[in-house]
Amino acid sequence: MEAHSSGFGRKRKREELNGEMKEAERFRKLPRRTLGLTEPAPFADELVAAKAPYVRVSMEEACRGTPEDRPVRVYADGIFDMFHSGHARALMQAKCLFPNTALGVLFIVVCSDDLTHKFKGFTVMNEDERYDAVSHCRYVDEVVRNAPWTLTPAFLAEHRIDFVAHDDIPYISAGSDDVYKHIKEAGMFAPTQRTEGISTSDIITRIVRDYDVYVRRNLQRGYTAKELNVSFINEKKYHLQEHVDKVKQKVRDVEEKSKEFVQKVEEKGIDLIQKWEEKSREFIGNFLQMFGPDGALKHMLKEGKGRMLQAISPRQSPSSSPVREERSPSPTFHLPFFTSSPFFSPPPQHSGSHYTGKDEDD
Repeated sequence: MEAHSSGFGRKRKREELNGEMKEAERFRKLPRRTLGLTEPAPFADELVAAKAPYVRVSMEEACRGTPEDRPVRVYADGIFDMFHSGHARALMQAKCLFPNTALGVLFIVVCSDDLTHKFKGFTVMNEDERYDAVSHCRYVDEVVRNAPWTLTPAFLAEHRIDFVAHDDIPYISAGSDDVYKHIKEAGMFAPTQRTEGISTSDIITRIVRDYDVYVRRNLQRGYTAKELNVSFINEKKYHLQEHVDKVKQKVRDVEEKSKEFVQKVEEKGIDLIQKWEEKSREFIGNFLQMFGPDGALKHMLKEGKGRMLQAISPRQSPSSSPVREERSPSPTFHLPFFTSSPFFSPPPQHSGSHYTGKDEDD
């Protein structure tokens, strides 16, 4: 029995420890890390050029891990207009492609306005704004300005590029079915995944779709119609729409308040009716209990009437009452020295009376 109980106790203790470990893992918090990034990433043309000869790292070597003095250099190009989370996630993937990510160098190539407007279209941000936005991303180590639209072997060697990171969807541009085709054939392409639901085109589509809303928003914030490229008539139209919307909002607010008031009145009315019904039932019950056919008042009147009749009716002696026994006559008291005197005669005795011992003359 003792062995069985001790085994059961160890099993229970082990289960409790496992439960505590699972609970601790579920609520485990990550350590606070402060990387100390106080400055943006530098531009490549501002750095001292490397003197060592350039020897590209193969994919197998990069996956196994390179020495500390030979970090893997990953290239990621793009327009990066209206820099958003989709851009940041793509750069994070490029930074984490290989085991020695802490030692790897991710440098970003941003195309100029001239090339972008020629091959892709007009941008919201100019090239300086796009350079600055990318340089403040935490995953970026270097930024190359005025990058070429198509990568050449000379450019790859100049910047000592090992791999090019981009999503693997064929990029049709500049008369080519895929501008990264020769990079893929050379074994230098490292694919990343796009973030669904977020892109520069999606953001611009939202703005265009709700154009009137954003124009009215900026007019409210103090921008002039000239700055927004809005005509005088449209400006007045937007102001009128804004006024109408304010009136509608006030009406909706009044309706909501009136609905709340009516609802409160209805609730109070229902409460009052319920209380009145309860009180009325209680009153009717008490009334019937007092004045009903079998109520307390009827019993009280009947009892009072009986007592009154009993009080005013003459009391009759019962015929079956026992006959009172006649009392025996009181014994006559005779003085011994007057019994034989001819001058004294005893008074007549009356039934039911006692002799007082006095003469009638007294």
